[in-house]
Formats: sequence, C-alpha cells, structure tokens
Amino acid sequence: MKIKIILLSTLWTGLSVVSAMGQNNNSLIYPKPRKANVTDNYFGTKVPDPYRWMENDTSQEVKEWVQAENKVTETFMYQVPYRKIIHDRLTEIWDYARYTAPIHKGKHYFYYKNDGLQNQSVMYKQDKPGGKSEAFFDPNNLSKDGTVSVGGTYFSKDGTKMGYTISRSGSDWEEIYVLDVNTGKRTNDSIRWAKFTDVAWQGDGFYYSRFDEPTPGSSGLTAQNTNQKIYFHKLGTPQTQDVKIYEDPARPKVGLGAQTTDDETYLVIYATEGASSGSEVYIRKTSDMTGPFKKINSGFENNNSVINNLDGKLMVMTDKNAPHYKLVLVDPAKPDEANWETLIPERQEVLQGVSQGGGKLFAHYMKDAVAHVSQYDTYGRLDRDILLPGLGNVSGFAGEKNDGDIYYSYTSFTYPTTIFKYSISSGKSKEYIRPDIKFNPEDYESKQVFYPGKDGTMIPMFIIYKKGLVMDGTHPTLLYGYGGFNISLYPDFSPARMILLEKGGIYAVANLRGGGEYGEDWHKAGMLDRKQNVFDDFIAAGEYLVKNGYTRPDHLAIMGRSNGGLLVGACINQRPDLFKVAFPGVGVQDMLRFHKFTIGYAWVSEYGSSDDSTQFKNLYTYSPLHNVKPVNYPATMITTADHDDRVVPAHSFKYAATMQEKALHENPVIIRIDTKAGHGGGKPTTKQIDEWTDIWSFMFYNMGFVY
Repeated sequence: MKIKIILLSTLWTGLSVVSAMGQNNNSLIYPKPRKANVTDNYFGTKVPDPYRWMENDTSQEVKEWVQAENKVTETFMYQVPYRKIIHDRLTEIWDYARYTAPIHKGKHYFYYKNDGLQNQSVMYKQDKPGGKSEAFFDPNNLSKDGTVSVGGTYFSKDGTKMGYTISRSGSDWEEIYVLDVNTGKRTNDSIRWAKFTDVAWQGDGFYYSRFDEPTPGSSGLTAQNTNQKIYFHKLGTPQTQDVKIYEDPARPKVGLGAQTTDDETYLVIYATEGASSGSEVYIRKTSDMTGPFKKINSGFENNNSVINNLDGKLMVMTDKNAPHYKLVLVDPAKPDEANWETLIPERQEVLQGVSQGGGKLFAHYMKDAVAHVSQYDTYGRLDRDILLPGLGNVSGFAGEKNDGDIYYSYTSFTYPTTIFKYSISSGKSKEYIRPDIKFNPEDYESKQVFYPGKDGTMIPMFIIYKKGLVMDGTHPTLLYGYGGFNISLYPDFSPARMILLEKGGIYAVANLRGGGEYGEDWHKAGMLDRKQNVFDDFIAAGEYLVKNGYTRPDHLAIMGRSNGGLLVGACINQRPDLFKVAFPGVGVQDMLRFHKFTIGYAWVSEYGSSDDSTQFKNLYTYSPLHNVKPVNYPATMITTADHDDRVVPAHSFKYAATMQEKALHENPVIIRIDTKAGHGGGKPTTKQIDEWTDIWSFMFYNMGFVY
C-alpha cells in the first residue's frame, strides 16, 4: 500500500499535547458500498449479511471498493504532520545487526543474520563458531521487493542437504526446495501446493504435507483446504512421481503432519481435528514403506508430540493426565497408556517443549509467562536448572549429540536479543553476540503485575516504560493481547516499540485466559462458551491501567492480531468508552462464517460453529461484525492484506464497511490494506517499518499528541 509522506524539517523532541488536532472533527467521506439482500436463517434467527459479495476476492467490485478505501486512508494519513519523522526514526532504530543462535548440523554451524534493514535475514555457514562465515542462503535474492520469505529449514541427518519452504507475498501456500550444503546450489527438486508442512527426511528423500491444487481460475486464497495428504518425495524425481503415504478421506477436515525420528527409524504421522484439538499419533518403521501404521493414541482430547526415540522407545511430550505436560517413554510394541514410563514428570511450571544437544535433554518451561530451562540426562535425571540472564524468553539449546557447547538466544522487553554460549558440562553461560543498538536499554524498565479479572481470576500483565516516569495518567499507552489457541505471550524485544517508549509512552501486554501461560486449563478457560472471559480479562487490563495512574481512556490504545483482532473488535463493541484508539489486525471478525474459508474450519475446536444451535447463540453474542452499534467508537485502524489466506481479508472488508456505515464517526474508522502481504509471517522489513509508521502516526494523532 503506497501512501504519501509529508516532508518536515522540524524534529520534535518529545510527545506534547495539543488542544485540537482534528481527531474529533472527522470529515472523512467513506465509500458507500452496495448492500445486497442476503439473509441467513440460523435456527430461527435471521441474520443479514449485506456485504457478502466482499467475500469474492477476485471480483472487480471488490477491487474498486479496496481502491476507494485506500484513498480514504491516504487522505487521513496525509494530514499527520510528523509521519515522516516517525518513519525516519523507526528506520534508524531498526538498523542494527540481529542474529539467531548458531546450530550444529553435520560438519557445519548455521545461523541467520540481518544487517539491519535487509528485508529478509540471510543464513550463514561456518566450520566452527567464531570461525570464518560465509553467506550460505540469501532469501533476498528470491524477489526484488523481499516479499518471498523462507518458512522453515530442515537439514538431512548427515547435514549434506537442506530442505526449505518459501512463501510468496505472505500466503500460507508453500513451495519446497532443496540445497546441497557443500556447494550451496539448489537441486532440481521442487514441490508445490504444500501448506502447514515440515520436511521430514528419510534417506534420499523426504515426507511432506500438501493439499490438492486449487481449482483453475481460483486465486487459491479463499476456498476451503481439505483432504490434506502425506507424500514422499525421492530426490532427483519430479513431483508427479511422489508416493502418497497417508490420507484420511473419511475425515477430510483432519490436518496431517509428518515427522521422522533423528535416526530415521520411525515415521510419525500426526492427525489433528482442529487448531485447538489434541492429536492422534501413528507410527511405522521407515524400513516398511507399505505396512500398516500403529496408533499410539485415539481421539483428539490430548496433545502429543514425539521428541525422539530412546533405546527403541519413543519420547513423547503429552498433557494426558498432566495439564502442564510431561515427557513419557512409549514402547511402539506396547503403546497403550498403561505401559507408558514417565521420563520427566509434570511440574508446577508449564512444559513448553524439549530440545536435545550434547547428549542431554533441555526442557523449556514457563512460569508466569517467563521462560525457565532445565537440563536433564537422556533418562530424565535432572542435571540442573539453568541460570538465565534475566526474566525473559529464550530459544535454542539444540545441537548434535557430541557437542560440548550449544547456543541460545535470550530477550526481554528491555533486552535486545542476545546470543549466549552454554557449556553443557559446567552449566555456565557466556555472552557470544550482543547487538549494537542506537539507544540505551538501561533507560527502560518492565514489571509484571497481577490484576483481577471480572470474575476475580488473577491475570498477569507486563508493563514497560521509561525509568523515572511519573504515573499521572497522562501517558499514551498501547495495550496488547491475544488470548486464544493455547498461544503464550512471552517477553520479547521489538525496535518498533521504542517510538512509544522513548517519548514517555507505556507498552503493556496482558496474558489473557485462552492462552497457554498456565497450561491447558488456562486455555480452556477462554475458549468455546467461555470466550467472554478473554474479553473481560482484556477490558479489566485497561481498567487497571487507568485506575493505577498509568494512563486514562483518552490516551489508551489497544491492539491485537488474528485472534487478537477478534479480541479488539469484541472489546470496542462492549466498552467503546474505555479506549481512544483501536488496532484490530487481520482479525476474525465474522464469527458465523469463518469456518467456510481456507482452514478456518480448524478453529471450530476453539470457537465453536454457527452450524450448531447452541454454539451459534454464543458466537452471535460477541461476533464483532454482528455487534457493531451506532455509538462513538475509538479511532480505529483496521489492518489486513491482499494475500492473507489464513484469516481472509473479507473479514476485515465486511467489518470496515459495517463500522463505517453504523458508527457515529466522531473518530475515524479506516482500513489499511497491504499489498503482496499475508497474515504477517515473513513480512519484509520495509513493509514492517511502513506499517508501524502508520500505527504510531494514527495513534498519536488521534490522542492529540505531537511526536
């Protein structure tokens, strides 16, 4: 999306308040899209859907409406006098080298580095950590504008081949290619129509997940994706010769994934009924390509993940009778639960995952949304709880079996991602790479508070601000939330937030029910008929910030993306008076029809379905699209993208049209529709900076602040 930016010579040194910025004199002229006579009857309740035609992403009428909305957005953003100043400062802050932790594969170590403003990070290869590095794989060469991104990289057991997936313009559709590690050259192998896939190596080929090719003439960005299948691709052969390994035609909406154990002895198939369901696990020895699969468990009540195999038994992370998860050993010859052996028992902290390196197991835990890591031997005996640099988030702790040292990254809200070298024998960490940034992190602090939700449940929230800030209720504040799909919000660092923090603003993150911060029980407390708990928790977070002097309603903004976009939409419907600005990003706004597009049916396990009479009633009570009222809403910037095939842009299109039709419009309601972008993954740096420029400009302007 191209929007003009005004050039200014004046650089403001802080956020100042002006008495009148025009934000309460909204004179925008919105498009008046056609309203069709479309009504659905849900169990006797008639629900109009006048903008149903916006679901056709390829129609000329939709394209013309998008163009008209872009002009409205350009008109509004054009009047923000300090927009270019924000853009320039964001670019300056963003421009520092960022690294990932090195990982040992075969004869080499690999890591990603972004010089600062590169659209995509580059993978480097070195023979040993600290040795000479060479650029091994540069995704920036895949497209001129950086809109082709790498999804995942998967090394073969011997480290001589690397499979990787790419996405174009942010779509969930993936292509799979293979690099020869020694030469760095791409082989002739090419896979299309993969989606939500890994590359599971076995010998001279790999397993992957794919859907059927979309109907000719379709964009492939809206139609349902069903009947996922597992195929095996042999290197050097065309995709047309790939062998179908597994499918489940009796259950076309079951998702399928493939994995092989590190020694490639077992092929593991995961079957999931939905994004919030557990998984069935099937295994088969890779030496038997045509034999039957053996089922490890039945039903979708529990989450199960195979970590590896040990002495002929599978290490499985499970929440069966352990809502905080545990690690068990499963004998493939006797897979019944009665025969499971506990390797790492359930703890008070939530087990998030288990990695391996140096012949050890590294259990990644979370307590109160803060990361903890414990080192075990392969038989589950605790070596030590690892001392981390602070209360934040970590990733890494993985390597080859014989490694003496491994690497991890650590970050927090005030601690830019830093790489550490960890000695497995001593348990000591040493700083390996610290980023060189253009501000002082020591100037800022973060704290965690616990506030009561509507029903008295205590909810954790992180609050980040400049040291010495007086809490007098005057500070522009952005509150972020998600609350769904068992996804946890950890402390993390983002250069984008410095625009707010360095000028005396406040950033807050609420760890709402529906997430995974306290295990599956916490998740279930915010799903299906208990979804209102999530909205209540978020509203209570805003009330806490106001009550305790951090901000006040006319200085409070809220943001969420995807399920978080739904969260924002529902909360401004229920409490429009509490917030001044709202950013519902790529949100699920039509709760009655979400399951009819791409993989939306997988969210029924989280939300329920309008096809069920009881679930319909619950969905209808909070669906953002269906609860817009003629009231004064916060200034709202809806964001979506033309290639979002996860939460299709029709959600945001219909929602924006409805908001513009019904809201009283003391404050603007605009929609920012990005081009050659998707749900958010792989978005190039230039697009990220442009989007955050508009977010901060819109927020400050509508709050009456000058940057």
